Amino acid sequence: MSLKILIVDEMHPSLFEMLDGAGFSYDYQPLLKRVDILDKITGYEGLIIRSKTPIDEEFLQCATSLRFIARAGAGLDLIDIEAVQKRNIRLFAANEGNKDSVGEQVIGMLLSLMTNVAKANREVKNRIWNREDNRGYELMGKTVGIVGYGFNGRATAKKLSGFDCKVLAYDKLQNGYGNEYATEATMTQIFEEADVLSLHIPLTEDTKLMIDDAFINQFRKPFFLINISRGEIVNLQSVVNGLENGKVRGACLDVLENEKLNSFTPEQERVFDYLAKSDRVILTPHIAGWTYESYVKINEVLVKQIREVFH
Repeated sequence: MSLKILIVDEMHPSLFEMLDGAGFSYDYQPLLKRVDILDKITGYEGLIIRSKTPIDEEFLQCATSLRFIARAGAGLDLIDIEAVQKRNIRLFAANEGNKDSVGEQVIGMLLSLMTNVAKANREVKNRIWNREDNRGYELMGKTVGIVGYGFNGRATAKKLSGFDCKVLAYDKLQNGYGNEYATEATMTQIFEEADVLSLHIPLTEDTKLMIDDAFINQFRKPFFLINISRGEIVNLQSVVNGLENGKVRGACLDVLENEKLNSFTPEQERVFDYLAKSDRVILTPHIAGWTYESYVKINEVLVKQIREVFH
């Protein structure tokens, strides 16, 4: 079946070879603004996006021929899923495509934080040789709690398996998901046992600002917090509070509540400055899942899904 597809975000060139091989026609317009996309979308049966424009009721009213939306990334939080499903439009996401990249990012950030790699590197480059203040923690023997055990959570657990640590996984949308890499657990167990908490959940009404003071204070032990999912899941003021009162031992944050750093409110500015100056915090610019390899794998996953449905 020949489909006419509009691509409105920058994509790895491998996508075009895959679409050609599948016999799909496409129009690659990564520089289009939203208003231009709304004018152009009529007549296209497929849409491939990253995160440039929300797919809402206004958008869908213009997309009268649309049969599928494919997001080159994990998560569908910018898409009005109910409005899409009401029109019988298929939704594809590439959650599987960057699972290994995400898992490696978690390991890299966590080890760097626990062993003071980033802090020690900066100090030595400034001719400060301070061994005792950079004494770190071993991951071996620790308990890691993973919240969300989909593709990314499972890949992270697998990569943790070589560190001789205990992995507990909680996923409220699944049952019987424990495997050789993680033990199925309740949140109560994670609050009681975890030394590390890693978040692998989508942004929904239920998860927005889920990690707040009340959540953090339920942990029995001080813990390391890792967020490589969505920034709005974690209340950053609560992270600051946890760092100050000792509940949060350190934080690895690949995502922020507001990732437009030049548009901070005064309150966001104050919180960010605290985190940026803290040696117990590692910040990265939403790059978990953003490797050269995952750039291609995401395309492979998307095109495979489209072919399976429309061929």
